[in-house]
Amino acid sequence: MKLVALAMLVALTGVTSAVSAGHREMVEGNPASPVRVTIYDDLACPDCARFRAMLDEKILPKYGKRVAFVHRDFPLGKHEWARLAAVAGRWTWEQSPAIGVVYRQELYAEQDHVTAANLKRWLQTFAGRHDLDEKAIVAALDDAGLRARVDSDLQGGNGRGVTKVPAVFLGTQSFVENIQYEDLAKAIDEALER
Repeated sequence: MKLVALAMLVALTGVTSAVSAGHREMVEGNPASPVRVTIYDDLACPDCARFRAMLDEKILPKYGKRVAFVHRDFPLGKHEWARLAAVAGRWTWEQSPAIGVVYRQELYAEQDHVTAANLKRWLQTFAGRHDLDEKAIVAALDDAGLRARVDSDLQGGNGRGVTKVPAVFLGTQSFVENIQYEDLAKAIDEALER
């Protein structure tokens, strides 16, 4: 039932992807929008899980058709499985942006049960539930190109001064860690009016 609800949410919010530099950029919403919200997050971060819930429940339903929400991976060193999860997330996005979103949603929802020791098994179970190749998702963890994309996001975040996640950027405005819906919604509304 939960997966059906997630799939419906993905369909309602218009998940799409854009092609950039030979690979799919992770964009939810309207990739053609001049209003771009860039989100740096860590798949093992509880604050990022709370932000993902806000994104799904409030932000995407209201702004998904008018705004591009661009995901950037920023796995923190203190989360031992976050970097590998980000690499696998890139692989799922390459298979299907809609499944890539579901991957992020499910991993955030189950992050309390995921460890470095059971991540590969979790990935295989996820792949099986979504008709993906269970061996390929685990093999992707060693894919140099996918790892380079995660590293590129990390470097970009470092260049923007990101030290905590989630870190959300809209133009020159930034929102970090405990992000309030009202603050972000006000900034998006103002950007849409320009």
